[in-house]
Amino acid sequence: MSHIRITKQFSFETGHALYGYDGKCRNVHGHSYKLSVTVIGTPIDDTSNVKYGMVIDFGDLKKIVKEDIVDVFDHATVFNKNTPHVELAKELSDRGHNVLLVDYQPTSEMMVIDFSEKIKQRLPENIQLHSLKLQETATSYAEWFASDNPSTSQRVQNH
Repeated sequence: MSHIRITKQFSFETGHALYGYDGKCRNVHGHSYKLSVTVIGTPIDDTSNVKYGMVIDFGDLKKIVKEDIVDVFDHATVFNKNTPHVELAKELSDRGHNVLLVDYQPTSEMMVIDFSEKIKQRLPENIQLHSLKLQETATSYAEWFASDNPSTSQRVQNH
């Protein structure tokens, strides 16, 4: 049976600041992110399965991405946990704001790597993450492809 790629799109609002950056993005600001998640697999060929003909139910993919990414990052402010902004993060958190401290600089590039790891851990064994596209603005985005990341593409070839 053919391998098929399916894509589900998500959107969320997130604030961040880039510690040590030499431009305006060192200041706390936010984006309306758009995330496209593409998985690859073969459609279920068991006619007795309620998901017959599907690679993965869009609802199942939505549940994974919503729980691990959208619900976590939406209306949160993300800081690198090693930033001097930690005091600001604590102050915001103490005032009831949703603050995330991460182990990386919260650029689109690093966020998309983080998202790929989170999603891969939750996908059924017969479904592989093919690619992610994280759009930060109308004209700027970062992409992650399994084929560009050898440990992931080896896993894809084994299935």
